[in-house]
Amino acid sequence: MRIETTQTVGEIAAANPWSIRVFETLGIDYCCGGKRSLTDACSRVGMDPAQVVDLLADTERAASVKNTTRWDDQPLRRLTAHIIEAHHGYVRREIPRLEAMGAKLTAKHGSRKPEVALISELFSAMAQELKTHMMKEEQILFPFIEEMEVAIERDRPLPTSCFLSVERPIANMVADHDDAGAILTRIRDLSSGYIAPEDGCFTFRAFYQGLAEFERDLHEHIHLENNILFPRAVAMEAAAVPVKAS
Repeated sequence: MRIETTQTVGEIAAANPWSIRVFETLGIDYCCGGKRSLTDACSRVGMDPAQVVDLLADTERAASVKNTTRWDDQPLRRLTAHIIEAHHGYVRREIPRLEAMGAKLTAKHGSRKPEVALISELFSAMAQELKTHMMKEEQILFPFIEEMEVAIERDRPLPTSCFLSVERPIANMVADHDDAGAILTRIRDLSSGYIAPEDGCFTFRAFYQGLAEFERDLHEHIHLENNILFPRAVAMEAAAVPVKAS
């Protein structure tokens, strides 16, 4: 597939799941910053867009995409189920483990390495927000999107809700994503890119490695929602609701 530098990085990642590995390696924000063009995104990390296009082409040729799902053409209820199982499940499993390591490191090394206490505090604050965020998605937004999809498939009226349009809760979810992304950027800076101190113990290394993996998963998680699920849900609702004459 030919990739143009005028395409947004979110569009590229949605149509070419293998490109996510390239963007992660180069530090290109394809989730919260998914609406930026490839040219703009490359300039922000000091990369030549033409070189990135070549790298993406090389990666496409080398990638084994047999088991890679293109979520931009799957039923939305399948995508929401995947997000809940693969990403919400991961977040819920990792939060207690990472919080425990952060607390242990703070108690043992906090006076000597004050940044670890701040990292632990920031992570716990983000974790609490993510728990509430996921609950709202699972109990309110995702069921509404799934009901809307089924109604359209069966040629029935769209489900009613207290928020009038799916765009309103989606805007709130996107704002939450931006907040989480900002906290992770702060954590990355404080941890020098998740590089443990040379004299750091095994727990230090495991904590930073876990945070790096958490960031990678959350990037893909946010990408699936911001760049695929939410735009498709908005478009589905708009196409189903007739425009009233003024």
